[in-house]
Amino acid sequence: MRVIKAFVAVILGLAVLVAAALFLLPSERIAQIAAQQFQTATGRSLTIDGAVRPSFYPVIGATANGISIGNADWADDIPLLSAEQMEIGLDLAALMRGDIQIERIVLQAPAIDLRRNSDGRGNWEIALRASAPPPADSPGATTPDTRPRAFSLGVGRIQDGRLRFRDAASGTDISLSGLEASFALPALDGPAEITLGAQINSQPLQIELATDNVARLMSGAVVGLSLDLGVAGARAQFSGRAGLADMIAEGRLDADIPALRPVVQALGRAGGDMPPAYLPLGFSGQITRTADGTIYARDATLAAGALRVEGGVDLELAGARPKLTGQLSGDVLDLRSAGGGRGGDATRPQSGAAAQGWSRDVIDASALGLLDAELSLAFNTVQTDMATFGRSRVTVSLENARAVLDLRETTIFGGRLSGQFVANNRSGLSVRADLAAREISLLPMLTEMADYRRLQGRANMDINVLGVGNSVHAIMNSLNGTGAIRFDQGEIIGFDLAGMLRNLDMSYMGEGNRTVYDSITGTFTVADGVLRNDDLALSAPRFSVAGRGTVSVGARTLDYRIVPAALRSEGEEVLRVPLMITGPWDAPRFRLDLEALAREQLRVEQERLEDLAREEARRLEDRARQQAEDRIERELGVQRQEGERLEDTLRRGVEQELGNRLRGLLGGN
Repeated sequence: MRVIKAFVAVILGLAVLVAAALFLLPSERIAQIAAQQFQTATGRSLTIDGAVRPSFYPVIGATANGISIGNADWADDIPLLSAEQMEIGLDLAALMRGDIQIERIVLQAPAIDLRRNSDGRGNWEIALRASAPPPADSPGATTPDTRPRAFSLGVGRIQDGRLRFRDAASGTDISLSGLEASFALPALDGPAEITLGAQINSQPLQIELATDNVARLMSGAVVGLSLDLGVAGARAQFSGRAGLADMIAEGRLDADIPALRPVVQALGRAGGDMPPAYLPLGFSGQITRTADGTIYARDATLAAGALRVEGGVDLELAGARPKLTGQLSGDVLDLRSAGGGRGGDATRPQSGAAAQGWSRDVIDASALGLLDAELSLAFNTVQTDMATFGRSRVTVSLENARAVLDLRETTIFGGRLSGQFVANNRSGLSVRADLAAREISLLPMLTEMADYRRLQGRANMDINVLGVGNSVHAIMNSLNGTGAIRFDQGEIIGFDLAGMLRNLDMSYMGEGNRTVYDSITGTFTVADGVLRNDDLALSAPRFSVAGRGTVSVGARTLDYRIVPAALRSEGEEVLRVPLMITGPWDAPRFRLDLEALAREQLRVEQERLEDLAREEARRLEDRARQQAEDRIERELGVQRQEGERLEDTLRRGVEQELGNRLRGLLGGN
């Protein structure tokens, strides 16, 4: 808008001054007087280096070569406008009435230099008068006529022009080349139309502008305005009211952006790459732009590929980056990558012999640095490469290429998920997950996230991990963090652990085999993409198992050892045999630890021999005790009564023997 306002003002000022000079002096004096008039009216220099040739048929006018207009005093020596040639044609009858009716004005190869300094002043700010008197010494000089003159422009054209706009406050630097424009102004206080085509930073630009009152628009008042803007393949249409003084606007806006990168390039910025799944971008709704540069959108619909969201947003353009705030809602939020969301999955390995693990495709996260944001989002379904979420209410905070996704209300796999997910692209991409899951259904979760179908139950999990890298492969191989799990009552599908260990038979595997458990608990650490657990505890109706080992998240492999802590069958303890689980996690291998089995057999045999020795010792002890009891009974002549202790029998026998001896000694009395 500022560019259009400045350009129109300069061209109209030139037309008035040069046209008036044609009728005051012969052609050899036109350049001199036009320059004086222009400088008196605007404070800017006007230089005409070439010839000025008047024309009288079919319209009266003039052609001037080598025109340049001086810049503001705070700018450098580059002219505000320079052109190889300017042609003006006037309506003679209107001129005789005192009105200025320009039939045509043509600028050949103009170069326009527009700037705004750090104080907000533009070098195009020129105070123009409707007319200016000729110098006093000019032939035919009279008292100036101060009445307002009617003004109109039939056709105006710019051919092969160049324009550069620089803003010291925002750092904006926009260049137009190959500028072709046409404009019509039937009356200064009436409607006008402008059509413009150019190259902006090597991208195509088209503008069609129409207003219902040019004079009010140029004065800064708010007037009716429609704009059709096309840049780098993107298109925006506005219909409503606008004012150039403070660049305010209010009306309906519809926009379609097939690709973001060319638009960003057109604005003189770098970046803007987006996954094809999120394109094209679109917007429709009522917008308001205030004098401070803030844009408010209400009853808005935003689109990114198949994604549609509705609500209200505010966009602040001041500062280092635009800032977007608002509340949006939609049915389905599809965050899957092109591979995952359109017939594949970038996060999963390829099948068969060509499997390569996690995707090594470079993740372009440059879009995180395009703007800052504070958004509240609500969706019925959220689809990602890793999982599909149900009803979700989240907030998104984006500041200086660091995005934080705060899960407020999220349902997934029949349970609940809360916490934060962070993506930081300030100095290379890093991602952090600090999440808590409650009552998650394990089988659908592991099936969708890792194509793993061997575990069923309800899970409670806590995890806090950080990964760094520019691909999923790099991130998974750099994971570091901690976590804890608790699985409540479920099944391990595909093998019968109890039968396998009870019979030392690895055939208890495959379809139809199950290991039922009451709970599984454990904690873990993750370092460089390798998860380590040392306290896994499985509790089952007939046995409990302890486990320890590693799971390579990056390489997607297992190296784990489980040991039955107490395996019993019909009340008898069964041999405890460690089970090794190794290999890729989508096709793990199970084998018994034979070395540990030999040690276990030796331990059991030692325990058996020790039991036999203890039994023999008890038998010999019982036999010796019995022999002692029999001898005591014989020698003392007493019979051990039922339940009587040996000590009591011995005491009773001794007392009886002493009594008999005393009676013999005392003669029977």
